[in-house]
Amino acid sequence: MNGLAHAELIAVLVAVTDNDPRVMTVNAGDALPSGPFESEHRSLQSGLRVWIESQTKHPVGYLEQLYTFGDRDRTPSAEGVGGQVRQISIGYLGLVREQDALGADRPQWRGWYDYFPWEDHRTARPEVLGELYARLHHWAQGDELRCQRINFLFGQNGMAWNEDLVLQRYELMFEAGLTENIIQSGVQGFGRVMTGDHRRILATGIARLRAKIKYHPVVFELMPDCFTLLQLQRTVEALSGLPLHKPNFRRQISQQELIEETGEMSGDMRGRPAKLFRYRKDIVEARALTSVRLPVSR
Repeated sequence: MNGLAHAELIAVLVAVTDNDPRVMTVNAGDALPSGPFESEHRSLQSGLRVWIESQTKHPVGYLEQLYTFGDRDRTPSAEGVGGQVRQISIGYLGLVREQDALGADRPQWRGWYDYFPWEDHRTARPEVLGELYARLHHWAQGDELRCQRINFLFGQNGMAWNEDLVLQRYELMFEAGLTENIIQSGVQGFGRVMTGDHRRILATGIARLRAKIKYHPVVFELMPDCFTLLQLQRTVEALSGLPLHKPNFRRQISQQELIEETGEMSGDMRGRPAKLFRYRKDIVEARALTSVRLPVSR
C-alpha cells in the first residue's frame, strides 16, 4: 500500500540559564527529543511528554504546537509494507527552567547559539557573518534576486537586521549548501549540525519565541519566581540576541503592569542589592495582554 505516513513528535525545549538561551538535546547534542506518535498516546502533546520524560527525565510545563514539517526532500523516509513510508514531523515549543537531565539518551542542555552563531548580536556583530556573507554572495554569483535576499535577511548594504527572520536565514543557507558542518581551507562550518531536519525545527522554535515575547508574556515561563529587573532584561536580550534600551524596557514593563515588587531585595554580593519582583499572573491573565511589547534597541 502506497501513501503511508509516519508521524514523529519533536520538542524544542528552551531554558535560559546564566543569560544563555539553551535547548534540550539528546544523543550528545545531535538531536532534539523526539519519538513516534503511537496508538496508545491519548493526544499528540501527551505523546510528546512521554518521549521527553523517557529520554531526558526533565519536567515540562508550558508546551505549544510549533509547526508540522513534511517536505519530501528534507525528512528521511523508511521502507514499509508496500513501499516507502513518508515521515511527518510535528514540532512543539516548550519553555522550562533548567534542571539536570538524567535520561538514557545522552541528554544535554546546549546553547542555541552553538547551532546559530550568527544570531547573537548582544555585544557586537558576530565575526562569522563576514565569512557567511562572502560565501552566500559567491553562491549568488551576481544573481540580483539572490543578492537582494542575502542583504535583506542578513542586514547588509543598508538593510536592518531583523532578529525574527531566523528560519528564513537558515533556509537560505540550506539552499546555498552552507548548513553542513564542513571544514574547508581552515574555515569551520557555520554552526553545529543536527540529525535530519532537527536544526531547521530548532530555527523555527527560536523564530517563534523571538516573535512571541514581543506580544505575549511567555518570557516569565523562563524566569525564577522572584527576579530583578536586570535579570528580566538579560533574559529577553538572550532570547532576542539583541541589546535592550534599559530605560525604555523598564518604562514599558511598568506601563504594562506585568510585575509587582515583593518587598525584598536581591542577595547579590557583587554589587548593590536590587529590588525583587514577581510576575502578576492575575492581572496578565485578566487582560490577556495581546498588545504587550518588549522594546528591542538596535
